[in-house]
Amino acid sequence: MKKLMLAAVAATFAVPAFAAPGNTATATDGSATAQIVAPIAITHVATESLNFGIIVPDSAASSVISITTGGVGSVASGGAVVVDASAQQADAFDVTGDANRSFSIATTAGTVSNGAQTMAFSTSFDTVAGSGTLDGAGTASFTVGGDLTVGAGQAAGTYTGSYSATVSYN
Repeated sequence: MKKLMLAAVAATFAVPAFAAPGNTATATDGSATAQIVAPIAITHVATESLNFGIIVPDSAASSVISITTGGVGSVASGGAVVVDASAQQADAFDVTGDANRSFSIATTAGTVSNGAQTMAFSTSFDTVAGSGTLDGAGTASFTVGGDLTVGAGQAAGTYTGSYSATVSYN
């Protein structure tokens, strides 16, 4: 009887069995990939700037001066006058990176100032839905136009400012 009880106690504390062959498998043909691309870069074309021209403000109301991405200026609203001989132009940027890769563009608005006097402007660019594609050589370019709000009776002077343009791979 003692032997039977010892057998019953030993069965209660049984050690686990090791896995029999065939219970596990390993594949050695998994794969991994990585693709390295050329960094994207943006450069401002040094000879270009978003130039709203020489403006005579309306004394009674604010006006908006528009420059298209093609560099064509106009008075979009209000009674301001752009002096005929003044140079109006769009700004320009060059982009370099990985050939044939698409990228998105974002530009910020800004202000131009002359001392304490300021005027706000918005920007727009010449691509569809804010994107472009680098060519086979990894280059592209785009232009930036905008709208300048000129206050009624805006003070005379030369106003300057800046804005940002950002490109990112899609």
